[in-house]
Amino acid sequence: MTARANPAAPGAGLALALALLSATAAAAPPQAYRAPRTVYGQPDLQGAWTNVSVTRLERRPGLALTVPPAQEAAEEAAQVKAFMHPPGDVFDQRASEWQPEYHAARIDGRVRTSFIVSPADGRLPYRPGVRERLAARVRALDELADNPEDRTTGDRCLTGAGGPPMVNPNAAGGRQIVQTRDAVAILSETNHDVRIVRLGTPGHPPVHGPAGVRAWMGDSIGWWQGDTLVVETVNLHPEELLHQGFVLSPAARITERFTRTSKTELLYSYEVDDPATYTEVWRAEMPFVAETSPIYEYACHEGNYSMTGILAGARKQEADAAAGGR
Repeated sequence: MTARANPAAPGAGLALALALLSATAAAAPPQAYRAPRTVYGQPDLQGAWTNVSVTRLERRPGLALTVPPAQEAAEEAAQVKAFMHPPGDVFDQRASEWQPEYHAARIDGRVRTSFIVSPADGRLPYRPGVRERLAARVRALDELADNPEDRTTGDRCLTGAGGPPMVNPNAAGGRQIVQTRDAVAILSETNHDVRIVRLGTPGHPPVHGPAGVRAWMGDSIGWWQGDTLVVETVNLHPEELLHQGFVLSPAARITERFTRTSKTELLYSYEVDDPATYTEVWRAEMPFVAETSPIYEYACHEGNYSMTGILAGARKQEADAAAGGR
């Protein structure tokens, strides 16, 4: 006679319970990451981060936001090539040996073809004529050398990549976030720009300052929505026309969101509402990853030989022209 298992035998119930627990755990969805808390009970965004990558703000025509996994290596190679050999660079300048090894930006493990996610084509929705005026402004910089004030704020070491919004610089992309109960400070390695974001209570931001007070990097206020820090910036300085490749008017309103998605990554997204420049509100998102290298000194003024060269070169051209006319 064949012996049958006795359900009441010692260990049978425990084995069944473990089997059911294992099956339940396998079927359960993974838990969403919950950021650690500061001593004030806020989601902890503090630490050193970087957003350096070869991915650009706008997308190459014809591409979707992501490509199939089998094409990601080729897409990343194309982005590296475009970064290393920018169009119109007659000297074919390349990244220096002290710069990091470059990669394409990834969000949720997938290579992104641009940071713009809306509009769907990944292109800035400029009003008619704005892109042409931007190109003319860039071309005019070749001739603007009468005064230092004619040059960009970057040439003058007044602003760097501190934002808002915070774009990804070609180098020196370190960021450090420090939180207190009432403010968040964001230090950018480029120019050591520091933004101070005044905090309100969850869902209730503080009041913006007077519209006539226009500081570099604008007037930023913030509040918490769950685990996300929301930052709204208005009152941009009128001299901050060029934001590393795109235009913002002083009337622009920028809304940024910072969400810690793992121990080593922040998701940074922002939207730009600027009816004077764009036909619609546009939105972008990029990853910030934990920085393992130190944030180095960025001695812009101390090492700013380019301004002297620009102005001296223009004076030499003027002297040569005057001498040739005699």
